[in-house]
This record gives sequence, structure tokens and C-alpha cells, in this order.
Amino acid sequence: MAFRQEKPPSIPAEVPKEADVVIIGGGSLGCNTLYNLVKLGVTNTVLLEAHQLTAGLTRDTIIRIEEESGVNPGWINNGGMFIASNKERLDEYKRLQTIGKTQKIESFILGPKESKELYPLLNVSDVFGTLYCPGDGTIEPAGFCTALTRYATKFGAKVIENCPVLNINTEESLLGGKQVKEVVTPHGTIKTHNVVNATGAWANSITNLVGVTIPLVPMKHAYVVTEKIPGIENTPNLRDHDASVYMKLQGDALAIGGYEVNPIILEKVEKDFSFSLFDLDWNVFSAHIEGAVNRIPSLEKIGIKSTVCGPESFTPDHKPIMGEDPNVSGFYHCCGFNSSGMMLGGGCGNQMAHWIVKGRPELDMFGYDIRRFNPSLNNNKSWAIERSHEAYAKNYSTILSENGCVFQERHGWERPGWFNVHPTPIKPYDWYGAYNTPLAKDHLYKETLKADYTFDFPPHHHLVSSI
Repeated sequence: MAFRQEKPPSIPAEVPKEADVVIIGGGSLGCNTLYNLVKLGVTNTVLLEAHQLTAGLTRDTIIRIEEESGVNPGWINNGGMFIASNKERLDEYKRLQTIGKTQKIESFILGPKESKELYPLLNVSDVFGTLYCPGDGTIEPAGFCTALTRYATKFGAKVIENCPVLNINTEESLLGGKQVKEVVTPHGTIKTHNVVNATGAWANSITNLVGVTIPLVPMKHAYVVTEKIPGIENTPNLRDHDASVYMKLQGDALAIGGYEVNPIILEKVEKDFSFSLFDLDWNVFSAHIEGAVNRIPSLEKIGIKSTVCGPESFTPDHKPIMGEDPNVSGFYHCCGFNSSGMMLGGGCGNQMAHWIVKGRPELDMFGYDIRRFNPSLNNNKSWAIERSHEAYAKNYSTILSENGCVFQERHGWERPGWFNVHPTPIKPYDWYGAYNTPLAKDHLYKETLKADYTFDFPPHHHLVSSI
């Protein structure tokens, strides 16, 4: 997450008459999509930014882009450490490590003693173990986006700052649908059949131009930067999920943030807010200080150098919203990244480019596809706000069977299926009576599953039906 404040440069004289693709938004996702479109040979592409780039990935891209563009993206490879305060969390990290192995990402499971040796300032008295990834690091958003756009413009793509979008005109397509026709700006109209909405917290102001609403909720999201911390240099970034806090290295200091239970939800974000920041509400943010001090006790005597609080976009399932809109051909969503735009930008920008050029992404992106949401829910503002809050506040939470969770299996791993009003204890497997094993008695879990064996609505349908 990064917010930038500075005066805008000169106003553009005009925009191109036509383009194969118009990208709206000059943050991480817009710049990464532009870069990857050029990589696929689509150079007649225009990126429009209402203010300046970064107002408001993959490791391979970061390593490659400096050589390609001649611009240092500001990458610092200091590693990262995930803190587990209980066995369940460490089990989650072991699964994460397994996934990483398939992607050739090096990582190690460390015990408390090894973690302390690697990070001497760390309090490990309540640590069960950690997951350490030496390839993790930090990057400077402005430098990264500049490198991406420098490469793209070298091959003919255009980046136009201080150019807001006033309207997106459409025309009727087959079967009564709509097709993107042109983008209207104060400096001219661009004919195009493909528009990418990468405007983050401002996304619905753009989707509304084509008569579409997406379940995206802007909230205030913040971090603080500490004064100098003796001994912090070159230490890994920390993520303490059980405390819902992260601590990212910034030279000889730390940037501290997290997900609180009472975030401030915004009705809307003003169009000219890119050059402003909110005042930090310490009543909200103070929840992260306790967790940070517990993990690094020396922070208790360290002051705060600066605070950063800006608008971020969040979604009902804490996952991005991507893909072509089912009701408007040529209108692509690439927003709602839940403060992870820098982290996910490289990979999602790559898949976004394939989606546009080849009609579909290379990977299974349905978990991020706009079509995962029922269109009738997208306009339900209360649902979007309530679920987005729950996803935000419980972003790092583990789900326990004591809360009434009924588990199911996916890819060999146990995952939550649904929540019962009454907890459903799971009995030891009885092999269905085979091998002389007595059948379990009072097996509420099995009886609950039997209720689903019907072509009609099951008795518990009211627990999962929408209002």
C-alpha cells in the first residue's frame, strides 16, 4: 500500500484518436497491465491517470524490469518471516511452504530459537514457529511503476497523466448487450473496444459510466513509520497474523500496519483525493501497537516519525475483482486488491493482458473473476459493506470448529464448508461399519450431510439462502 502527495505536472494537450486498449488508473495494476500488454505485442495502448502515476508481483518481473527499462525499481531483498503463535497457524504455514515449493520459492520452517538467531529483536516467548522466505523484500512503488511504464512507452504505448475520464460510450452488441465504443476525456475522445478499470478505491465511479456496479467498498487503511530502531537494519519483514499486524523494514525503521476490527468505512472517495491523506484515527489504529510491541519489545521506547492513512478498496471475500464484465463487452475490471496491489500486481497484470488479448487468462482465475458474484448482489450495498468488513476484520483469523464450522475437503486439504447454528462435532471415522468397526452413534455430522441428499431445498436451506 502506498499513497503519494505532490503537485501535478502540466496538462496534456490532446489524447490519441484511437487505441486497441485504454487502461484507466496509473497504480501498480494499471502499470503492470500496460507492461504485459506490450510484452504480448499490443503497443497501441493508452494508460490514462487522472493525477500522477502511483497516486493513491512477481519476483521475476522485478528482477527483469531494471535491465529492460534502465530504471531502478527500488527493490530491497531483506527476506520475510511469518510468525505462528499456535500449532494451527504453523500448520497453515507448512501448507503455504508446500505451495511455494511447486513455484520454486525457497522457504524454511524455523523453531523459536532459530527465529531468534535470525531476528535478534524478536520476542519468541509465545512463538510456536515461523516460516522464513529469504527471497521476500520491499519495493518502492513510484520507482517500480516508472520502470514498467518506461519500458512500455519505449515500444509505443502512451501514458497520459492529469487526464481524468469523463464518460465511456457504448454501442449495442449482439443479443441486446453493450460493447465499449470510446472513452471521453477533457482532452479528446479515444475510440477503443477495450477498457481496463484499474482505479482502485475509485472503481465504481468508472463502472457507473457503463451502468455497472461492483461490490467494492473503500475504507481508510493506514500504517505508521517509526523513528530509528537500533539493530533493525537488514532484518526480515514480519507478518504476525494472530496479532493481525505486519512490520515492514524501511531502512533503519519499521512501517507498521494491519487489519483492525473497526475500520472506518467511506461512503465514497472524492475524485481529487489523490493528493491528500486522512488524519490517522489512533482509536482505530492503536490495536496494532500492542501486537507490534509484543513481537518487538524495543518498540515500546521508539517514537513514531510519520503516519500514512489513505483510501483503499476492499471486497466481500477479500479477493480482487478482475475480468470482462458479463454485461458490457470490452469492459475489464482490475481492481479491489485489498491493499495488496503491489504484491499481486505483477501476476495479475500478466493474466489481465492474456485475458484481453487471448480471451482468457492462462491460469485458473475464477477466484478473482467478477462472475463469481451473483449480479443481483452487486447492487446490494449493505451486503457489500457488511461482508467486506467481515473479510477485512477477519483477514488473518483462523476458523475453528467450536464456532460451528462444518468442514469439507478440497485438493486433499480440509476447508470450511459452512457454519451451523449449533456446533457439529466430528466423530472418528467409522469406516461405515467395515473391518468390524462399530458405527458411530449420535453422528450429527453424518445426519447433517444426509439432509443435503435431495433434489429439493434441504431443511437447512434457510441458513445459506440470500435475503
